[in-house]
Amino acid sequence: MADEITYEHKTVRTVRGSDGLVISKMQKDGWELVDRSQSALRSTLEFRRPKKPQPWLLIGTATAALVVLAVVIGVASALSGGDEKKNESAESTNVTTAATTAAASEKPSATPSSTATASAPAEVITPQNNPEFAALLKGDSCDDANLDFATRHEGRTVAFDGSIVNMAPHGAYDTRYDFLLGPGDKGPNTTVGPAFTYEDVNVFDLRPTGKKIPAAVGEGDTFRFVARVGTFDAVKCLFFLDPVSTEVR
Repeated sequence: MADEITYEHKTVRTVRGSDGLVISKMQKDGWELVDRSQSALRSTLEFRRPKKPQPWLLIGTATAALVVLAVVIGVASALSGGDEKKNESAESTNVTTAATTAAASEKPSATPSSTATASAPAEVITPQNNPEFAALLKGDSCDDANLDFATRHEGRTVAFDGSIVNMAPHGAYDTRYDFLLGPGDKGPNTTVGPAFTYEDVNVFDLRPTGKKIPAAVGEGDTFRFVARVGTFDAVKCLFFLDPVSTEVR
């Protein structure tokens, strides 16, 4: 039927406990949740939304306009060809003269450029020295501010006080995990700030430091996290980090 609605579908898999954030983000983009299945540690969410009609008329009109523009450009090029040939010899002479003058005036630098020296290490970003990061830790995990921060600071190092929100085995391994981290001390009850994620790491990858190095870690444990900024997944609302060090608080 001409009026029958057709849908596009999308499947999103996320760490259990963050599915509410993902659903909220998807609904803002026009997606409708049609099914949800959960295991002990993960959620699989099925979404759909109506497909947008293809603007074939506009595409055809734009194509025709491009053809007309190409013809006009071709005619203009043909008409200007004669003038270009007349000026070609003079332009060649001017270019040669300019190149010779530039080569003669060029002298080696007496001192090395200051940019050649090694730059100082970039400062670690903390809530205390970076107001943007401080606001991010109190914001929404699906807010566009997460993508903006990740894009501009990817590869930089951040440090913050936080806790483990969720800890799920990665794949078939029982020694490697996906960690969901949140700012503050509320562990699984964290409701503000980015959904920071360490993906496919073991306890040694956390690089524990300090006087109290734990033999094991779990949900609710509080730490001082130091990590490198990775990417932000706007669909799953997950902010990926790479661990640098982890200190028990």
